[in-house]
Amino acid sequence: MASHGEKSADMSEMLQFMKLIGHLKRIPRTGWVYRKVKNPESVSDHMYRMAIMSLTITDPTVDRDRCIKLALVHDMTECIVGDIAPSDNISKTEKHRREEEAMRHLSSLLPEGLKQEIYALWEEYESQSSPEARLVKQFDLLEMIMQAHEYEELEGTPGRLQEFFDSTTGRFHHPDVLQLLSSLNEQRGRSTKELKESQTDGSESEH
Repeated sequence: MASHGEKSADMSEMLQFMKLIGHLKRIPRTGWVYRKVKNPESVSDHMYRMAIMSLTITDPTVDRDRCIKLALVHDMTECIVGDIAPSDNISKTEKHRREEEAMRHLSSLLPEGLKQEIYALWEEYESQSSPEARLVKQFDLLEMIMQAHEYEELEGTPGRLQEFFDSTTGRFHHPDVLQLLSSLNEQRGRSTKELKESQTDGSESEH
C-alpha cells in the first residue's frame, strides 16, 4: 500500500500534468494566427469538438470510446511544443521527435497503467495503426474546415480560407464523415452566395 508521502507525490505530479494540459486552453491554433483570424480558437477548443464528433459517431464497427480518447490525446503534446504548422518549415521527423519527447514527459507524470495507456493512444494516432485512429484523423481535418467555414461566415469573407479546404482534398473516406462533408459544402456554398449577393447589393446602394 502506498504511504501518505507517496500519495502526496503522486498527486503533486498529477497536478503538474493537469496544469500543463491547461496550457492547451491558451495556445491558439497556428493556422488561424498566420491567416490573421481575429480571436482564433485554442488547441483545446479544436480537440473538444473532435471529441464530440467521436461521441456522436454512429458506425457500430468502430470503438466509440476509443475514438473519444484518441481525440483527447492526439494534440496533447502541443501544451509543451506548441502547434507546429507545415509553414513552420520543421521536418516531420523533427516534429515527431519533439512531440515524442513531450509525450514521454507528460506520461511520466501519471501513475503506472494510465501512463502506458495515454502514451499508447498517442502512438496509435501518430502511426494511424487502427480504424479508430484513421477515423479520428478525418475528424481532425473535418473539424478544421468546419472552423474555417465558421470564420468565413463570422468575418463576412467568403472563400478567404479556401486553402484549408484544398489541403483536405481526397483525405475523407468514412461514410459518416463524407455525409457531414457534403452537408458542410452545401451550407458553405449557400452562405458564400448569400454573402456575395448582400455585398453586391450593398455596393450598388452606395452609388
